Amino acid sequence: MTGTTPTMSRREVLEAISGILLGVFVSLLATTIVSTSLPRIVADLDGSQHAYTWVVTAMLLTTTISTPIWGKLADLLDRKALVQLALVVTVVSAAAAGFSQSMGMLIGFRALQGVGAGGLMALATVLMSDIISPRERGRYMGLMGGVMAVAQIGGPLLGGVLTDAAGWRWNFFVGVPFAVAALVVLHKTLHLPARERRTARIDYAGATLVSLGVGLLLVWVTFAGDRFAWASWQTAAMVGAAVAALVVAVLVERVVAEPIIPLHLFRDRTFVLAVVASAAVGVAMFGTAVFLSQYLQLARGKTPTESGLLTIPMVVGTLLAGVVLGRIISATGRYKAIMVGGAAVLTLSLLGMSTVGTDTSFVLISVYLFGLGLSVGALMQNLVLATQNTLDVREMGAGTAAVAFFRSLGGAIGVSALGAVLANVVKSDVQDGLARLGLPASALGDAGGGAVPDLSQVPDAVRGVVESAYADGITHIFLLAVPMALVALVAVCFLKEVPLGERSGIEQLQELERQPATGSSHA
Repeated sequence: MTGTTPTMSRREVLEAISGILLGVFVSLLATTIVSTSLPRIVADLDGSQHAYTWVVTAMLLTTTISTPIWGKLADLLDRKALVQLALVVTVVSAAAAGFSQSMGMLIGFRALQGVGAGGLMALATVLMSDIISPRERGRYMGLMGGVMAVAQIGGPLLGGVLTDAAGWRWNFFVGVPFAVAALVVLHKTLHLPARERRTARIDYAGATLVSLGVGLLLVWVTFAGDRFAWASWQTAAMVGAAVAALVVAVLVERVVAEPIIPLHLFRDRTFVLAVVASAAVGVAMFGTAVFLSQYLQLARGKTPTESGLLTIPMVVGTLLAGVVLGRIISATGRYKAIMVGGAAVLTLSLLGMSTVGTDTSFVLISVYLFGLGLSVGALMQNLVLATQNTLDVREMGAGTAAVAFFRSLGGAIGVSALGAVLANVVKSDVQDGLARLGLPASALGDAGGGAVPDLSQVPDAVRGVVESAYADGITHIFLLAVPMALVALVAVCFLKEVPLGERSGIEQLQELERQPATGSSHA
């Protein structure tokens, strides 16, 4: 980038933001549209509870692994081309998933979809840092929260309606027109100044080792206690290999020229606390929201469409928090109190959800879900904002992606661990319930052995057993998420509030070029 490049006008910023937000919307729509139909999809493809978990975990795993790689590429290559590539990967793989004939095929395409989603989510916030100052970014982060909320509302609702009306496969095809529109808007509106060319040195060794370590841990958490004992040779082998891979990854990151996650960032107190809080929020939010549709459909007998409608309070909370709190942050330059309040609400809401049963009032459940939505709006994007405010502009991509990496890692671990708990609780409760009725496990077909049941095919005599088992399992996983919410609360309490900067990333880079000897420059 040259020092004579002018900054973008407000109109140009708004046009560019429209393209970025449309890309985020398409990515999230492709992700959320299947949430209400997953119980039916897994039942149709004869999948188990573990397979249900891995439909989500596979995408979170590849999102987690690819996010820091996309972030590093954003510091080295053309960011506009990267975000367009990420969008194409996301939607093409989502459409391919619509042709799945088995759980393995579905999980594979969802994993590929996660690669593109990791790029879109990491690059969107990096691109916003390029063209908007931290002080103004709070307002636009609020808009991003609003777009995320609309995708979260529209996705499950649209998915439920399509599933009930035309079949679940249309969930994967419907995003293609939106993707084409997003590509056109991004091409026409996102005009970034040329960046200083740097040699792209990708840390393949570090990326491979991190992928191996994280993947082994997730496989272990998913199957320990079911396929093999927690204290077993399989546990020792998987955990030992995972730890070894991650230790070697740290050693590699210390010596390579362009590390995927620059280790010196961990000397920044704000970065470390944001990472801890993001990982904890990822466990609490991803690890519980994923299974909410199972509670609504399998414990309360709701259809996919009804299940989508019942999640509206959570999304309204996210929308309100994102838009309103974002404006407050831009107006005041203060963000810590909002994040502390969000973490406190998250803890209380999870506690509330840990008390639900098969007869809990939906009004009360709506209150708890609204609280979960508020906490997401107060925490997710503002943790990124607080981090970007202290990062060197030349490491904005890697630093922003690192926070997203640990949030996705927390989510992936949360989904795997809590999914394993849910599977074990449901399987045990179903078998005990059938035994009390004097019926063999075969009375429920494959569901008696752990498969996700289709309630329309379940005999009336044992329907109550299934509903009670899933309600019990859901309360277990929400209760287990409460300690992670407390970790997030402690982390944001210790966060040092740094005044939000007034210069965009483009302006900071221009200053560095005018004063090359000044070293790092913060917002």
